[in-house]
Amino acid sequence: MTKTSTKLLGKSLSELTTWVETQGQPSYRGKQLYEWLYQKGARSLSEISVFPKQWREQVQDTSIGRSIIHHRSIAPDQTRKYLLALEDGLIVETVGIPTSKRLTVCVSTQVGCAMKCDFCATGKGGFKRNLKAYEIIDQVLTVQNDFNRRVSHVVFMGMGEPLLNLKEVLVALRSINQDIGIGGRALTVSSVGIVGKIRELAEQRLQLTFALSLHAPNQELRERLIPTAVRNPLEQLLTESKDYVNLTGRRVTFEYVLLAGVNDLPAHAQELAQLVRGFQSHINLIPYNPIREASYQRPDQQRIQDFVDVLTAKQVAFSVRYSRGLAANAACGQLRASEARN
Repeated sequence: MTKTSTKLLGKSLSELTTWVETQGQPSYRGKQLYEWLYQKGARSLSEISVFPKQWREQVQDTSIGRSIIHHRSIAPDQTRKYLLALEDGLIVETVGIPTSKRLTVCVSTQVGCAMKCDFCATGKGGFKRNLKAYEIIDQVLTVQNDFNRRVSHVVFMGMGEPLLNLKEVLVALRSINQDIGIGGRALTVSSVGIVGKIRELAEQRLQLTFALSLHAPNQELRERLIPTAVRNPLEQLLTESKDYVNLTGRRVTFEYVLLAGVNDLPAHAQELAQLVRGFQSHINLIPYNPIREASYQRPDQQRIQDFVDVLTAKQVAFSVRYSRGLAANAACGQLRASEARN
């Protein structure tokens, strides 16, 4: 039998049922296949023991769409970073972040990134290609299988810009929600901001969290930190973010990486508070996680506190997030897919 390009991961129950019927199998095999893919994490059709052996041999070249764990590192806080080898030999990263009550997966949507954020390791590595939906879904199942524990939350905050791969991201979101069974409100899509795409996401009216990575309270500073911000003016991004709130009824999260001496002054906090005034929003402050490719530094605790005091005085909703996985280069902004792979 010739090798087929069909990838089963990402298909719904009805689609899988149709597929097994085209293979001459009874429709109930679709439900069996669905359960083995999304609940048991099967990596190949040959291991689905409820299928007849003869049929498994006939379809053994049909790819489910699973990757191979090429390298895994574990930080002292038990965060696990995975280098996943894709079928074309490219490497993508994903991160599993456990707590006593949650298991969060930080998924990538592209191999590399074209946004070129000056402080981000992924942006320094350049852009290779978009991921297919099945390659995104696979990351969730890989972490779930490796931890032997149900994933509770998924954040689209890994390598790449999700809104530049929105078609595949939407397919992946549907499958993660409906097939793997992770609630919409436990899903977060994070974007540096692409004009037109925030509204397109909003029009889907999904009950997920949208996070806009600001990292600067004005357009001039933003263009210094994010070169592609020239094509995506802050004013337009904020207008579309308001559309997101109006269309979905969900608040927007604004992410803000604190860079020592760059965007962490009380004056910046004043500007930021003014920028989000009137928004149904929450600011996520992220003290910078150093990378070897850039000279930026994390602010000291007093600088962070001074910034926080301004937001508190302005009655702005915020939290300070210290990223997990720092020791394994698995923290926010550190993903680069170039670690030792032995």
